[in-house]
Amino acid sequence: MDARALVVAHGGALDRRRLVELGATDHDLRTALKRGGLHRPRRGWYSSWREDDPRFRAMRVGGRLTGLSAIEALGGWVLGTHPLHVAVPTNAARLRSQRRRDIRWADARPDGVVVHWVAASHDRGSSTGVVPLVEALELVCRTASVEQSIAALDWARRRGQLDVLELAQLQGRLSDLGWLLDASERRCDSLPESLARTRCSATGWQVTLQAPWRPGLERIDLLIEGSVALEVDGEEFHRDRFEQDRERDLSISEHGLHALRPSARQVYMRWPLVQSAVEAALAERGILVPLHNSGVASVSRPATRRRPAWAPVRERGSPELWR
Repeated sequence: MDARALVVAHGGALDRRRLVELGATDHDLRTALKRGGLHRPRRGWYSSWREDDPRFRAMRVGGRLTGLSAIEALGGWVLGTHPLHVAVPTNAARLRSQRRRDIRWADARPDGVVVHWVAASHDRGSSTGVVPLVEALELVCRTASVEQSIAALDWARRRGQLDVLELAQLQGRLSDLGWLLDASERRCDSLPESLARTRCSATGWQVTLQAPWRPGLERIDLLIEGSVALEVDGEEFHRDRFEQDRERDLSISEHGLHALRPSARQVYMRWPLVQSAVEAALAERGILVPLHNSGVASVSRPATRRRPAWAPVRERGSPELWR
């Protein structure tokens, strides 16, 4: 029997008892381990993930990926690098280093791991190595920066990762931090676009997302104060579209708007330059808006219960309003 195929079919990790129930023998397991098809993150567990896979390292610690680590493992929008966030049971013991299972976690620190004692129980039988998305998003909203939290929510909504009931569940779990969900957008196309929208809004500018600018289906990524068209070059969508994007910029300018197109790297690494360019473009058109630089700084810190002035207020009548 192909023990590796069994493990892959059941989420990526199975314990020995479950494997035996499914028909695997000790010989099958030894063969898979010898050939490199399976690895052992912890005693009694077998996984098809590589040993450098974050899910494998989380299991080696003694739990599952959560927070930003879970979002990244699921393909979500995460800015920069971060420690390995691992959710473990509240009564967990015998935690191990993410690198070596023969070294205790307490002895390995600092180990690049942030342990969250939140899980109700240990995995039994099988594991996907990642906590449910609602749980991961809640932790992101409580611990990550405002702009990163909104970006993660943007991704989840854009990719249809949350159904109506899950959105309502997340809203309830966030409680006073629910304004982060209000500030998210399912129409957002990329991480740099999400960051630019949040930062521009926090600056004090009126920002319209996916604004129509000519008959048809043409949309501007971000329209600022009705005058500046900010087209953010996300790496995923714009890598092979240089000529088309330049033609689009010319057409936007022809229609009376000021076109700006920062790269994803400029949004990530040189935001003050992007903000200065927007300010200059608005000033040229006689649009002077009092800026809230403290608001821009605040989105790089974790959220507080106080809803900022720039965050939209949405009706709470039905979860459908968040779709």
